Amino acid sequence: MSDGRPLAGKVAWVTGSSRGLGRVTAARLCALGARVAVHGTRFDSPRSFNEGDTMEQVARDVAAKANGETLGVWGDVTDEGQVRRLAEKIRAEWGRIDILVTNAGGDIGAGGTGVGRGGRPSPDDAVGIPLADVKAVLDRNLLSTILCCREAAPEMMARKSGRIITVGSIAGCFGRDDGVIYSVAKAGVHEYTRCLAVQLRPYDVPVNCVAPGGTVTERFLVIHEIEPDKLVQEGTLLRYGRPHEVASMVAFLAGEEGRFISGQVIRVDGGSQCWPA
Repeated sequence: MSDGRPLAGKVAWVTGSSRGLGRVTAARLCALGARVAVHGTRFDSPRSFNEGDTMEQVARDVAAKANGETLGVWGDVTDEGQVRRLAEKIRAEWGRIDILVTNAGGDIGAGGTGVGRGGRPSPDDAVGIPLADVKAVLDRNLLSTILCCREAAPEMMARKSGRIITVGSIAGCFGRDDGVIYSVAKAGVHEYTRCLAVQLRPYDVPVNCVAPGGTVTERFLVIHEIEPDKLVQEGTLLRYGRPHEVASMVAFLAGEEGRFISGQVIRVDGGSQCWPA
């Protein structure tokens, strides 16, 4: 039943939406009429960078701002059993999952966000990074994406409808000697997206990846050496992005306009990378 908003009647699950980019994306989809499951790893995930208190409070705030309906859920999306539990809770509330956005991720090592610079491994290179951090970063970004897609895709295949939008990064499109395993994980997300898109093509389910460039969030400001000139918000593409600019692309792909786009890695980076993905 539509209320005049383009995603009315749809159910969206945005992983890693307790704060930052994910929260803005959840709010955007909710404002467009979707009922949105707002997800964090823990009940108190929003406190990590002072962006809220509890998942339930964040879900209420998103719903109030968007004049929509939300559900606060929390659990570890690197654990298959917890992923299934989360999906079952959403289905118990709303019956289905129409849109999956796998936003959970980040260059966060085994110690979590409370260690070092917002959880970044140290060292964070190709040789010296501790093995526990290698596994944590791969699981947090790549494994979580695979597990959530594996959970949501079958019902979309059965209905022959749905949208899957993964979140990669421009870090997965070039070589570097800092943030290496994060780059590897995001490159894996990009390729998994393409493979899943091929498999779901006969089922009329588009699968795409949004790959942001540097985007200003509370955590971004903590973990990076910030170039002040790039904090401007308009007048040049030589700047950092803002969460709403990434959320706009997610919303486009989730909506009717994105129905014939699939298997793409779409960089939202102001043109900082102008070579083939």
